[in-house]
Amino acid sequence: MKADLQSVLNDANVDATQSSTQRQLAIDISAIADGRESSAPVNLCLILDHSGSMNGQPLETVKKAAQRLVDRLSPGDRISVIAFDHRAKVIVPNQVIKDPAKVSKAISSLQSDGGTAIDEGLKLGIEELAKGKKNSISHAFLLTDGENEHGDNKRCIKLAELATEYKLTLNTLGFGEHWNQNVLEQIADVAGGTLAYIEQPDQAVQEFSRLFSRIQSVGLTNAYLLLSLMPKVRLAELKPIAQVAPDTIELPVQREGNQFVVRLGDLMTDVSRIILANLYIGQLAEGRQNIAQIQVRYDDPAMGKQNLLSDLVNVEANVVRSYQPAPNAEVQQYILALAKYRQTQLAESKLQRGDRAGAATMLQTAAKTALQMGDKSAATVLQTSATRLQAGGELSEADKKKTRIVSKTILQE
Repeated sequence: MKADLQSVLNDANVDATQSSTQRQLAIDISAIADGRESSAPVNLCLILDHSGSMNGQPLETVKKAAQRLVDRLSPGDRISVIAFDHRAKVIVPNQVIKDPAKVSKAISSLQSDGGTAIDEGLKLGIEELAKGKKNSISHAFLLTDGENEHGDNKRCIKLAELATEYKLTLNTLGFGEHWNQNVLEQIADVAGGTLAYIEQPDQAVQEFSRLFSRIQSVGLTNAYLLLSLMPKVRLAELKPIAQVAPDTIELPVQREGNQFVVRLGDLMTDVSRIILANLYIGQLAEGRQNIAQIQVRYDDPAMGKQNLLSDLVNVEANVVRSYQPAPNAEVQQYILALAKYRQTQLAESKLQRGDRAGAATMLQTAAKTALQMGDKSAATVLQTSATRLQAGGELSEADKKKTRIVSKTILQE
């Protein structure tokens, strides 16, 4: 496998008479086969909430979903299972999968009891996952249905940061209506994973399966985008870089010498990561001008190689004195995806401050943005929430969570 990246500006033409021009740079990054491909083993850790609120059908469906994943593991893959209530324990220590029935039996033994301490489960999960991380694709599925009532949310985020240092990916699954969407989203975003919402128990198998399929498509791990800007080109000061596909995430940017460095995490072979960078270009001479260079640093777990580099890609702008716009329709879609996310965030902030009218207006704006990009499912969810607020109603916990999910991604039909 090797990393492939392509770039395009939302408008390749730049006006030579302007002292400053804003452009959005879309960067498409994925793993591609190079004729020597072999798959690295999956190293999966299931971190499962079995607190008292999971009693009955919720826990039974989660156990069924977990057992289905165990059955999908291939020889050489690794599994570990953590169960947590207000404490945490290792149900299945990290091991190469040799006896799936034994693992499934351990999962079957889970009974609901106690409160919820997410960070305790997360800590043990990271410890077990780290034992099998060498030359593997290491992911955890953290599922909970509740608030972290016996734990520390700040510790959860610190643990997610620790997971990235260990080159581990954390996916979070919120079950039902009463989990903390801010905490689970932060854990997933920080640790390069995905936030999933299981609204009804019977959706557990489907969501577990969807996330596992994404893991199976991972070809390269621990990827970083390296961005170098030419003189007279700068990044926007506020929220300069975001991922807009497959999920929308605001990405932190660090400096390494003269480069900007952005952690991407895993690269999939059939799903592109689309990164959007907000650039300001100063006045340049006419002609084709190089404004940036981009590269990806990554690991190839199947080959046991680290810190590999992709080909260096030059980003050019066409600087003209008689400016005519040359908009790129695909990049415009990415800009709309980011706008939908940020507009929904603003709506949530207004609602938290008690500004119901402002929240409803912003949700309507987000719904219109979703329609512009052809995301009808998101438009319906966002407009329904706006209408409910305008009518004097309240948004249920399920409404709030679905609104958050559709702001970040396009729902699967």
